[in-house]
Amino acid sequence: MVLNNIEKLIEKYNNAETTLQEEAQLKAYFSSDDVAPHLEHYKPLFQYFSVSKQEQYTKDVPLNTKKTRLYQWISVAAIAVLMLGFLIPSIGNGPKTLDQYTVEEQQMYLETKEALAMLSSNFNDGVSSINTLSLASENFNIGLEKASHVKELSKTTNKLLKN
Repeated sequence: MVLNNIEKLIEKYNNAETTLQEEAQLKAYFSSDDVAPHLEHYKPLFQYFSVSKQEQYTKDVPLNTKKTRLYQWISVAAIAVLMLGFLIPSIGNGPKTLDQYTVEEQQMYLETKEALAMLSSNFNDGVSSINTLSLASENFNIGLEKASHVKELSKTTNKLLKN
């Protein structure tokens, strides 16, 4: 009977369904000398758990408290380079006006401006279409709610007519 119980516990253990008490029973069984021959291959597993529980790490862990400031100085230097990159072009000339660009650059600017305006108007049309769909969706939901009221009325009527 005990052997059947141990086999059931092993099956539960393999399916990860055992409780701590059941696992303790298995450890006690496999730590004893009278283990069934067909269960001998489980014995090293449970003995390992018992032995590993007693192991301790005895070496000292060195803590590196010396921090290098190299990374901090690299980040400061990177920020300084970026700031100089932004400031140097604007110090000498200042911002250009449209007249200071060539005719080709002015033409490209105007074409880009027209394309962005067209994109904006199409985007606004799309947004208004989505708003229309949202309104239609709200109306549909209101209709469904009213239909459910009619369904409730129908159920009540059927109950009254049956009695």
